[in-house]
Amino acid sequence: MDGVNGVALGVFIFFFLAVTVMGFMAARWRAAENANNLDEWGLGGRSFGTWITWFLLGGDLYTAYTFVAVPAAIYAAGASGFFAVPYTILVYPLIFLFLPRLWSVSHKHGYVTTSDFVRGRFGSKGLSLAVAITGILATMPYIALQLVGIQAVLDVMGVGGGENTNWFIKDLPLLIAFGVLAAYTYSSGLRAPALIAFVKDALIYIVIAVAIIYIPIKLGGFDDIFAKAGDWLSGENPKTGAPRGALASGEKAQWAYATLALGSALALFMYPHSITATLSSRSREVIRRNTTILPLYSLMLGLLALLGFMAIAAGVKVQNGQLAIPQLFENMFPDWFTGVAFAAIGIGALVPAAIMSIAAANLFTRNIYKDFLKPDATPEQETKVSKLVSLLVKVGALIFVLGMDKSVAINFQLLGGVWILQTFPALVGGLFTRWFHRWALLAGWAVGMVYGTWKAYDTPSATQKHFGNLANIPGIGEIGYIGFTAFVLNVVVVVVLTLVLRAVKAPAGIDETSPADYKADAGDPGVQVELPPATAGAPGGH
Repeated sequence: MDGVNGVALGVFIFFFLAVTVMGFMAARWRAAENANNLDEWGLGGRSFGTWITWFLLGGDLYTAYTFVAVPAAIYAAGASGFFAVPYTILVYPLIFLFLPRLWSVSHKHGYVTTSDFVRGRFGSKGLSLAVAITGILATMPYIALQLVGIQAVLDVMGVGGGENTNWFIKDLPLLIAFGVLAAYTYSSGLRAPALIAFVKDALIYIVIAVAIIYIPIKLGGFDDIFAKAGDWLSGENPKTGAPRGALASGEKAQWAYATLALGSALALFMYPHSITATLSSRSREVIRRNTTILPLYSLMLGLLALLGFMAIAAGVKVQNGQLAIPQLFENMFPDWFTGVAFAAIGIGALVPAAIMSIAAANLFTRNIYKDFLKPDATPEQETKVSKLVSLLVKVGALIFVLGMDKSVAINFQLLGGVWILQTFPALVGGLFTRWFHRWALLAGWAVGMVYGTWKAYDTPSATQKHFGNLANIPGIGEIGYIGFTAFVLNVVVVVVLTLVLRAVKAPAGIDETSPADYKADAGDPGVQVELPPATAGAPGGH
C-alpha cells in the first residue's frame, strides 16, 4: 500500500464511470408518463419482474459488507464469522411465509413502507412512527458500512494519501463517489440501483469464481490454507492473552453463534431497503419465486467467507481487519483483475446504499412528513421531499462513518440489527393476527430498544469499550446476541400487556385491512397496479 496501483485504479474508475452513466440513464428506463409520485421514484413503478427483483434484492442484501466485513471477521476470529452463512439460509423459509402477504396487502392499499402497513393494520400513528424512526435509525449504520467498503478499496489502491494525510484529501475520493451516488439516486430513484445491480452481481460472481479457484492454487490448496489458518488462530492474541480464534467454533460459543444467526435472520427483512425492493415487484408470485432462488447467494456467501482463511494463509498483515480482503486481492491477483475485484466491492456498496437511502427517505416522507407535518401533501410534494431526504440520509451516513472507528464496521450493522429486530412483532405479527394490542406493541418496542441499546453500549467489543454485540443472557448465564435477548423481552412485554389491555377493554384501533387483502394479487378486483407504458417487452421483465 506504499503507492497508487495505477492499473487497478484505472479499471476501477472505468467500471465506476460505467455504472454512473447507467445510473443517470435509468431515469428513462421503463419510465412512466408521470414520475412524480413515490410509486414511481421510490418503488420503480411496482413493475419489476422475477429477474430484476432477484438482482435488486441480491443487490441490497449482499453488499460491501459481504465482501469486506464477513471475511474480515473470519480473518480476525475464525469460525465465529460464519454466522452470516446460516442466517441467510434460515431467512428464506421465513420470508416465504410472510413476504407474499405483505406484498398483497401493500398493493391492495397502496402502502409504500412497513409503517404504512402498521398504521393501517393497528390504527396507530404512534406505533407507525416508532417503526419509521427505527427503520431510519437502523439504516444509517448500514449505509455507513457501505462507505467503509469503498474506503477500504481506496486505501489499498493507495488513493487518499494514507492515515497521516489531511482528512479532506484523504476522504476526497470517498466524498466524490458518494456525491455521484447521491446525484443519480436523486435523478432516477429505485430504477438506478435496479439497473446497476446487474453489473454489480455479474462482477461479484466472476470475482468469487476466480478467487475460489485461483487463490487456493497459488497457496498450495485448501489443506494448506486450513492448516495455516488453524495454527494462526490457535496462537495467543498479544492484547488479551487468549487464542486469536478458532477454525471451528467450540461448545462455549454455541449459544452466541446460534442466537446471532437466528436474530440476524429475523432482522434481515425488517430493514426498510429489503421491503422497498420487495414492494417494487409486480406480482405476489414474483416474491414467491424469489424466495426459492435467492439462496443461490448463500452459496456465494459461504465461498466468500473462506477468503478470510485465505488471507491468513497468504500472510496478509493489516492493522484494520476491513482491509484484509482488498489487500489479499492486491497481493494475489494481476493488477488488472485486482481492479475488477475492487470494482465489484465498490459497486457492491453503491447499489445497496442507493436502495437504503431511498427506503429511509420513503419512511420519513410517508410516516413523518405526511402523517404529522403535512397531511394534505400531494404526490408531487411527497416525491420532492423524499428526494431531498435521500440526500440528507447519505450525508448523515457519511458523518457517521467519518466520525467513528471504521475498524468495527460489522458492529455498525449488528447494532442496527438490534434496533430493527424490535419491529418484528408489529410487522410480522400483524401480517398474521390482530390479537396483539397496539399499545402493547409500542411498549414492547420501547423495552427492546432501550434494553438493546443500553446493553450494547455497556458491552465492550474486541477493539473498543462500547457497542459489543454479545453479552450474558439474563436467567440463562450463556453468552448470546444482545439483539435476540432484547427481542425476547419485547415479545414477553407484548404478550403480557396484550392480555391486560384486552381484559380492561382498551381501545384497539381500527383495522383498515380485510382477510382477503393478504392473498390478493395483481389483476384481482380492487388491486390496481398500473404498469408504465415502457414495461411491455422490457428486458428482465420475466
